[in-house]
Amino acid sequence: MGHADRNERQPVNLAARRLDSAAFETLFTEGMALVDEAAAYLDGSGRAESRALDRTALNAYAQQSLKLSTRLMQLASWLLLQRAVAEGDMSVETARREAAKIDLLGSPRDEEQEAALPESLRALVERSHVLQARIVRLDAGLAAPEAPSDNAVAGHIRRLRSSFERG
Repeated sequence: MGHADRNERQPVNLAARRLDSAAFETLFTEGMALVDEAAAYLDGSGRAESRALDRTALNAYAQQSLKLSTRLMQLASWLLLQRAVAEGDMSVETARREAAKIDLLGSPRDEEQEAALPESLRALVERSHVLQARIVRLDAGLAAPEAPSDNAVAGHIRRLRSSFERG
């Protein structure tokens, strides 16, 4: 394959390539570990911590634990869809349709309410927001329209090559 042929191929979607990389596997593993850690906390030591909270903090705990669980389930769903595509278990089109049902942005943060949480829950909430931001960026890259394969530079190069081949 000549140099010109390599330059005229379709552009590479870096986000799609990342899904087939060790970086995605790390993101997947971290995301699923966070889901497990949050579930263990909320079912274990989090219950004990919540019993010691005053009424206002207990209300914040209840709301934020629900938001955390919802956020993590949405993120886990997205991660599982992308893994299914990467492993060939699902088509890209099916995954896109299913991913459209996932709310990656979720509800807005309430940092005042988060400040009232026990430190353990606050740390889980913060880590979930960091994971969310990473996934939202990756998803945006996947959803970005492909760059047109016929860009101005490639067109000029083709015309120049054509001119020299004729003459």
